[in-house]
Amino acid sequence: MMKGPISQFIEHNYRHFNAAALVDAAKGYEQHLLEGGKMLISLGGAMSTAELGVSLAEMIRQDKVHFISCTGANLEEDVMNLVAHSHYKRIPNWRDLTPEDERELLDSHFNRVTDTCIPEEEAFRRLQQHLEDVWHAAEAKGERYLPHEFLYQVVNSGVLEQYYEIDPKDSWIVEAAKKNLPIVCPGWEDSTTGNIFASNVIKGNLKASTVKSGIEYMIYLTEWYRANSGGKGVGFFQIAGGISGDFPICVVPMMYQDLEWTDVPFWSYFCQISDSTTSYGSYSGAVPNEKITWGKLDTDTPKFMIESDATIVAPLVFAYILGQ
Repeated sequence: MMKGPISQFIEHNYRHFNAAALVDAAKGYEQHLLEGGKMLISLGGAMSTAELGVSLAEMIRQDKVHFISCTGANLEEDVMNLVAHSHYKRIPNWRDLTPEDERELLDSHFNRVTDTCIPEEEAFRRLQQHLEDVWHAAEAKGERYLPHEFLYQVVNSGVLEQYYEIDPKDSWIVEAAKKNLPIVCPGWEDSTTGNIFASNVIKGNLKASTVKSGIEYMIYLTEWYRANSGGKGVGFFQIAGGISGDFPICVVPMMYQDLEWTDVPFWSYFCQISDSTTSYGSYSGAVPNEKITWGKLDTDTPKFMIESDATIVAPLVFAYILGQ
């Protein structure tokens, strides 16, 4: 197809270094889909607060992503931006803040992520009431769900529409919920909504078992991978590092080594956008070839590493894949 002006700009100007890696990774992603492959995207960092939904929602709409792994923060913060966008506070001079300035933000019920402050009352509390409703409803019926399935119930029910403050087409969770897109959210417990659930359990209001666990997420991912890794296979597009990337990528060696299923294909494409320093021993900063030694990638798997800011790079890669 004829590429749009953003893609033409990228191809004309992005010729070397990380810019060239961006082009190569985007073309590799595009080719993987053209050959019938599926793609998993993992979201670390604060991508939802960075409003990645503006481009990621369109990727979901156009079936350019088939599975998402994200932190609990990214799962909830896309919805928080959806229902409380006008209450967010941006602080361009965030580097100049004193400890006293930070405390003033806390006292004003703002939680800061770099230059963006999430409004606690409007964002967290609007969502809390409706999540608690679906948790209680499930428990009353003896039902259990994964964290993202509860959020899908809330979003698809329409109860949040009264609060919408952005165009819902820019919310990746709204699009994912429509398609019932598979998600794993490892370590959900450390998110705000995870903390709210834990507090309800501690107070005796809910049972811990009502929300399914991380182990059940791994089983869920195992079943999906087995069903979708035939043919061209499943690619892995990792935005930032941490548990959202580490958790899903290890499903392959788990099946091969621990389950001894010797017919499990490796991930068939890999790209990471990272600003982590490789030499510090971090897995987030490891070059893709290191993953060969862990049984995650093969010697001939297309591998790309874009060492840059994901908030700049990811929308450009998505724009290229979308032909914009």
